[in-house]
Amino acid sequence: MTPQIALTLFIVIAAIVLFATEKLRVDVVALLVLITLTITGLVTPLEAFAGFANPAVITVWAVFIVSGGLFKTGVADMLGKQVARLAGNSEARLIAVIMLTCGLMSAFMNNIGATAVLLPAVAGISHQTKIPLSKLLIPLAFSSLLGGNLTLIGTPPNILASSILAERGLESFAFFDFLPTGIVVFGAGILYMVFIGRHLLPAYEPVKDIQTRRLREYVSEVRVSEDSPLAGQALYETRLGATYGLSVLAIIRNDKKRITPLPDVRLAAGDLLVVEGSAKDLVQAQEALGLVPEAGEEADLVMKGNEMDLVEATLSPRSSMAGRSLKQMRFRDHYGFTALAIWRQGEVIFQRISEVELQFGDALLLQGPRHRLAALQEGDDFLVMEPVKLEQRRREKAPLAVGIMLLVLALTTLGGMHISLAMVIGVALMVLSGVLNMDEAYQSIEWRSVFLIACMLPLGTAMETTGTARFLADLIVGATAGLGLLATLAAIYILAGLITEPMSNAAATVLMVPIVIDIALELGASPQAFVLATVIGASTSFLTPVGHQANVLVLGPGGYRFSDYTRVGAPLNLVILIATLLFLPLFWPLVP
Repeated sequence: MTPQIALTLFIVIAAIVLFATEKLRVDVVALLVLITLTITGLVTPLEAFAGFANPAVITVWAVFIVSGGLFKTGVADMLGKQVARLAGNSEARLIAVIMLTCGLMSAFMNNIGATAVLLPAVAGISHQTKIPLSKLLIPLAFSSLLGGNLTLIGTPPNILASSILAERGLESFAFFDFLPTGIVVFGAGILYMVFIGRHLLPAYEPVKDIQTRRLREYVSEVRVSEDSPLAGQALYETRLGATYGLSVLAIIRNDKKRITPLPDVRLAAGDLLVVEGSAKDLVQAQEALGLVPEAGEEADLVMKGNEMDLVEATLSPRSSMAGRSLKQMRFRDHYGFTALAIWRQGEVIFQRISEVELQFGDALLLQGPRHRLAALQEGDDFLVMEPVKLEQRRREKAPLAVGIMLLVLALTTLGGMHISLAMVIGVALMVLSGVLNMDEAYQSIEWRSVFLIACMLPLGTAMETTGTARFLADLIVGATAGLGLLATLAAIYILAGLITEPMSNAAATVLMVPIVIDIALELGASPQAFVLATVIGASTSFLTPVGHQANVLVLGPGGYRFSDYTRVGAPLNLVILIATLLFLPLFWPLVP
């Protein structure tokens, strides 16, 4: 082993550890990898920054924008609306329809976007059919990953793998080359979930019901006394939240008039306040501020959402709220809703909610006036667990968005145009036709994913130029010697599937594909077949909620625990492995 190989392996192992521990954001880890590779001389500065101009990276951000066009015009929403009509009340049929719809959407838009679009619709279906939401959301997330195997743009690993093959001077994949194996994998996943997986899914009580029931213990009524220092103060001046950890949910004046607790509303003696907070904080506030406890029906009316909407929301894929608190974002001022509780990995948080740093996957119980719900739905920070109102979308532009998507497909499949150029043309047409404006185009891009891929691509270059890929290929070939090509293929699939859990599927692809190409060439096998097995394995992020953002997105709304993903996902991984080993050689012979 040469010093360069040893150093490259050290960087690879360090990156995997950092990805797995989540001490740093994935894009920060990728940036550190890029810097380390350059400083140590494993890649030149030109090679280090070439990833940002790589056709694969350009294709990825262009796919995000085109997907945004389908979202803004309501095309994806309209597909989601049809799920309830087709599914009926049968759990098995409902799961099949949800997975089929989400998977087909994922073939032409990013996985997370497809999951996010259908999430409110599935929540509405769960409420109508009384089928627990926890029975539906894992199938939704998993189907977005399975559907990505159907086309070249279905998932970043497909785009990256094709690009790496081209850079090595080998034949890359066309747009629909993934379709035959993708149909098998997708179909196997649906059949597993309908006949086996759904029986392994938990049937949890709805998160909103759990939050509301537990929250009732923290909701009280107090009246502002005549000598209270709060009388005459604006709500923001009282510092009830900052000092005492209390949230005012409603103000009742003269026992009749309900006042929305906006920050500039001035309190008056005799006002009845419905507040949320711990008993300890409430006692301290009563003693210091002259608040008199009362027992009435107003707290129950508030909790039942009388004249107000009680809704559940989670952070959207494009949210800027992760790592920030509601207080920092002035959430109540901006949206007019009050956060009552946060559900996080099986625990309900009630105290000092405004100061809690939000995480991707949190489910929030919110209360506010009905007329402000549209603003909450339309914002980029939160995904409301209510069906999206289609009139808020640019429905008149929907035919244009669909036509542009079909044109991109035609340019790629019939015109022979490179996918990156075709997608960029699609982006330009989306903007010029008014489907999106430029600001919305930028907002549609998941910049963290783009940055991650661009920074990790030099690692693939370093593995190739230093001989690390060849070194690891020799180890794997040696370990499977005498067992046949199918055994080697199985080993590659399993390794890709394990690596993709602690790190993103894009990073796993960049790491694995150079090794796999060398393995195939050494064995005299088809690089395309081996690479295809790799990207399928890298897309099987079913074992943990952190394996893919689509899994994290449904974590809070479904009320899932970490083990739920493993219990359902482990057998699914085995099913997909068997399906891949049986059918992939039929479509892509292992020996050319």
